[in-house]
Amino acid sequence: MLSKATATRKLVVLDRDGVINRDSDAFIKNPDEWQPLPGSLDAIAKLSRADFAVAVATNQSGVGRGLLSADDLRAIHAKMERMVEQAGGRLAGIFFCPHAPGDGCDCRKPRPGLLRQIESAFDVTLTGVPVVGDSGRDLEAALAVGAKPVLVRTGNGDRTLVDFTRIDEVAVFDDLTAVANYLIDDQG
Repeated sequence: MLSKATATRKLVVLDRDGVINRDSDAFIKNPDEWQPLPGSLDAIAKLSRADFAVAVATNQSGVGRGLLSADDLRAIHAKMERMVEQAGGRLAGIFFCPHAPGDGCDCRKPRPGLLRQIESAFDVTLTGVPVVGDSGRDLEAALAVGAKPVLVRTGNGDRTLVDFTRIDEVAVFDDLTAVANYLIDDQG
């Protein structure tokens, strides 16, 4: 549950696959398949120690496609939270869209619904808040709510850097460690 203290801290929103953990074209279907990217857990810990509330916003269409159950997804997220905590960090919330691409929901990025859920949960606007992703849909969702889109070159990031038509509106970093260092330096 989010506390008022959490809601008053600086906020950063992270995509999951390709930003925090290795992505897979076959989907991450169980905790054993969830493997953090080098440095990502330490980057989240560093942000936490610098008083950032770190939220995760992730499309998880594998649930809607029947590739994993809601219980499988909870177990994956429990592993992620446990590993973040072991590294000295904390996730303020995990928000996910379980729908398949054709379901027509508002929460599947690039639509803004998932980020609107975060705004509601934290009782804030995401205007100017960094939203970190590795794909065009992450960046489009960020732009749709007035957030600051941030691209990492991990996961699908290098391909997105070439293909995303609004790249001039996006901050680009090599990985989550570089984003964390920039955000912490920028606030100080």
